[in-house]
Amino acid sequence: MIVIKSASEIALIRQCGRIVATVLHELRGRIRPGVTTLELDEFAEQQLALMDAVSPFRGYQPDPTMPPFPGVTCMSVNAEIVHGVPGKRRLREGDVLTVDCGAKHRGWIADGAWTFDVGGVCDEARKFLETTERALYASIACARVGKRTGDVAATMQEEVERSGYNVIRHHTSHGIGRSLHEDPQILNHGRAGTGIPLRNGMTIALEPMVLSCVTETHVLDDGWTVASNDGGLTAHYEHTIAITDGEAQILTKL
Repeated sequence: MIVIKSASEIALIRQCGRIVATVLHELRGRIRPGVTTLELDEFAEQQLALMDAVSPFRGYQPDPTMPPFPGVTCMSVNAEIVHGVPGKRRLREGDVLTVDCGAKHRGWIADGAWTFDVGGVCDEARKFLETTERALYASIACARVGKRTGDVAATMQEEVERSGYNVIRHHTSHGIGRSLHEDPQILNHGRAGTGIPLRNGMTIALEPMVLSCVTETHVLDDGWTVASNDGGLTAHYEHTIAITDGEAQILTKL
């Protein structure tokens, strides 16, 4: 069931979105060679607490066969595309780190992610990250009343594949609000003119997840971290947006 939000409810989600954006902004200055992903996760928890928010990720368990997620954020490094579990791994120069952060505040949730370079990356890796970021903003520009979920998915896929990369096949963008995952789900690939019509008041966490080479992925032994099968570089960018009659509003920004 798709939940349409009122203007006042979207304003509350925007408050959560500013919290997410603030945490990602503060983390940017701490991402450097030698730091562990667990240290970054602990810092994110402190920042959320300062803003009277908690993480909707910690303890999340969509399937009883999976362990509850142990982190406040998802910290995915290099070939790890999503749901990376924070731990004792130390970042090295040339790594890329995706931080996926959510905030729950006053009963509402927002979700955002960014892929950061650690101490500088090569030109090809920089092009790869820029392509993924561009796919995010292209799909946001497409997301408005009169379009369908398939239009957004097709835009995302075309932007990525035009540069020779691939989108993930088994994970999706999703509605968000009172719950972390609501309807509709939007694949990273699709066909224009298909899917659910977008309506004014929908709130969606839109997130291209991109692989530099093959599309196949696997889950690591921690039961959460999704990684590319070939060890190729990955990237993941995400904004929570609100659908309007005009341009979509980005809710996860300062």
